[in-house]
Amino acid sequence: GEDGEVRTLSYHALNREVCKFSNVLKSMGVSKGDRVTIYLPRIPEIVIAMLACAKIGAIHSVVYGGFSVEALHGRIEDSESKVIITADGGYMNGKIVELKKIVDEALTRTAAPENVVVVQRTGKPVNMEAGRDYWYHELMSLPLTRNSQRCETEVMDAEDPLFILYTSGTTGKPKAVLHTHGGYQ
Repeated sequence: GEDGEVRTLSYHALNREVCKFSNVLKSMGVSKGDRVTIYLPRIPEIVIAMLACAKIGAIHSVVYGGFSVEALHGRIEDSESKVIITADGGYMNGKIVELKKIVDEALTRTAAPENVVVVQRTGKPVNMEAGRDYWYHELMSLPLTRNSQRCETEVMDAEDPLFILYTSGTTGKPKAVLHTHGGYQ
């Protein structure tokens, strides 16, 4: 898994993965209006996670994978996220950014979300807290998801929130912009 690696998903395969992950999130108690923080490198799972949240009516907050512990902590706290989706690490300019370690650190300073889902990207060992942290690939292969590759799309109003985007960069208190479904073209 170095930069330049390519994975291709057909629309059919993407839809199947999105439905499976939607069901994983639902099994964790995520429902319409709940917030989910996505702190991932540029891998297909970032799109799968965003679409799965949209499908079940959860509000996603994507935090740039290069952001610091402080920046991540502020965004998790502000959005009151129920679940965090991250990876064991990510590649940036040939170096590994230890995303899971940054998440662990951020969670020592806040009322921790119920669950942390970790995508295996680098294969480097990371701390996995029992009862809180789960491997994405293991969740995706559970009977729960294998047998339920369908997931009803939550009916949303045009004014229902779709995602939160924090505008301020690495300094200052994060300012959230709330984007509704009706504005999603």
